[in-house]
Amino acid sequence: MQNLQGKAAFITGGGSGIALGQAKVLAGEAGMKVVIADIRQDHLDAAMGWFAERRLPAHAIRLDITDREAYVRAADEAERVFGPVHLLCNTAGVSQFGPIEKATYDDWDWQLDVNVKGMINGVQTFMPRMIERGAGGHIVNTASMSAFVALPNTAIYCTTKYAVRGLSESLRVELEKHGIGVSILCPGAVNTNIHESVLSRPERYGSTGYYGADPETFKRLKSVIESGIDPLDLGRIVLEAVRRNDFWILPYPEFIPTLEKYNGEVLASLRRYESDPDYLRRKKLGKAMPGAR
Repeated sequence: MQNLQGKAAFITGGGSGIALGQAKVLAGEAGMKVVIADIRQDHLDAAMGWFAERRLPAHAIRLDITDREAYVRAADEAERVFGPVHLLCNTAGVSQFGPIEKATYDDWDWQLDVNVKGMINGVQTFMPRMIERGAGGHIVNTASMSAFVALPNTAIYCTTKYAVRGLSESLRVELEKHGIGVSILCPGAVNTNIHESVLSRPERYGSTGYYGADPETFKRLKSVIESGIDPLDLGRIVLEAVRRNDFWILPYPEFIPTLEKYNGEVLASLRRYESDPDYLRRKKLGKAMPGAR
């Protein structure tokens, strides 16, 4: 999607953080009309003040992305206000960290519902509309470098982000025939307040084995990410990736050694069985999996 001028974008989590950075860049630098959807009204109000000061086309919708019926209403509203949505940014996400043995079902359900099911809701809401319209489009899914690397105390978050990666790779294969591009953004450290996402955790996920609104914990988590990429700079990276129709958006070369090690281990395990009699049999019969040599 090289021509974004005047087209509409729908951005989840758009009231703050990475998503707000995307919205500011898309509206202010690419000339798009942006719909920012967020569960927190205070974030939406603050964000809309920024757009109003600059007279940029933006519309705010309070949305819990885990609510499928509300998502459909939000999509209908977005189209009434700005017309067909050509760019969907599935950016909303939450995180809460701690030892896996202390996790409750509510801890699992909250992150899975927002990070995975919420993204599925976005795809299932807008993808059919893009296909039916027949004019292409683009979907940007925000995962994390945790879609590649498992670290201590991140089991739930990591599980959700690996799922986002699988969904995104599948969408890339499935949607090309419809002229719909797909990108996956995998941030490392970004200078946001994602560590405070527990403040918007609904009461229905009330049982937790982890931290709540603890200032000291927030301070410690913030110290890890405050030297990261500025959300506006990351938004510009996303914009250029959409224009180029890039799938991978990985602006963190510091992870190269780690991924080389991980990928090397995977390849070494595969090569261990290159002389296995059953593999040789399958290969001779032409029954090895697609992609096998």
